[in-house]
Amino acid sequence: MTTNNRICLGAIVGVHGIKGEVKVKSFTEDERALQNYGDVENKKGDKKYSVKIVGHSKELLRVKIKGVEDRNTAETLIGTELYVNRDVLPELGEEEFYHTDLIGLDVKENASGEVIGKVDAIYNFGAGDLIEIRFSEGGSEMLPFTKQYVPEIKIKDGYIIVKMIQFAPDDEAGEKIES
Repeated sequence: MTTNNRICLGAIVGVHGIKGEVKVKSFTEDERALQNYGDVENKKGDKKYSVKIVGHSKELLRVKIKGVEDRNTAETLIGTELYVNRDVLPELGEEEFYHTDLIGLDVKENASGEVIGKVDAIYNFGAGDLIEIRFSEGGSEMLPFTKQYVPEIKIKDGYIIVKMIQFAPDDEAGEKIES
């Protein structure tokens, strides 16, 4: 499996109990879909894991990995990202995409159409997706990943459009000035 044709479905972030269960942060739309696509691989693609969801532990999945029978072995897997081949995933709709497809795209500013940077990352800390933009002139900024801030996504053309909202330096009320 080539690394550019793979999608990360989740990451092992901890262990649960003494019988080898791991805690997994799922990146799938339906968190339980992690086990629906067959064996998963680590980032390098040199190890395969057969996974079965056995429950929840707060916001994380409790997962049993075939061959991992004790806590010590499970602890060695913390930090492992779990990948599958893109071909085993469902067909995407017209306005659907994988976050990984956005990383590295040019970012154009809505008002001017000028390239201002590149998409550096997509995050979700629990309150919705954030898109991180690495500016061409240095520095970065995170914006909510919503239609208001990212009105257009043109993956095939290699860019996204963002609508930057700036605050005037002397505006004590914090009123938005849209560019």
